[in-house]
Amino acid sequence: QVQLVESGGGLVQAGGSLRLSCAASGRTFSPYTLGWFRQAPGKGRVFVAAITWTGGRTNYADSVKGRFTISRDGANNSVYLQMNSLKPEDTAVYYCAARYTTAIVTSEEEYRYWGQGTQVTVSS
Repeated sequence: QVQLVESGGGLVQAGGSLRLSCAASGRTFSPYTLGWFRQAPGKGRVFVAAITWTGGRTNYADSVKGRFTISRDGANNSVYLQMNSLKPEDTAVYYCAARYTTAIVTSEEEYRYWGQGTQVTVSS
């Protein structure tokens, strides 16, 4: 199995940027896909972005396309979410998730491993 630890959340003004990190440990030698999800207060968890470890294919939610970039660092077994032009509606707890697969996965139900989440708050 794989363990995930997120970091990098915080408070930022609208229009600002943040970079979230997700460090993976454990069985990281198997091919897997990493995804970012977010959960706003009173709402369900929704897909933000995903990247395949092998090949680096990416997928984004329409709401973040052109503003967020997901990337991976093989040397550090980490995945990052660079968030630019942040909006108040981006305020949420952001979660990193993993699934052993070579395919892009966007469904919350298909991810098996989850981090504890990191809070992102965007003030207007």
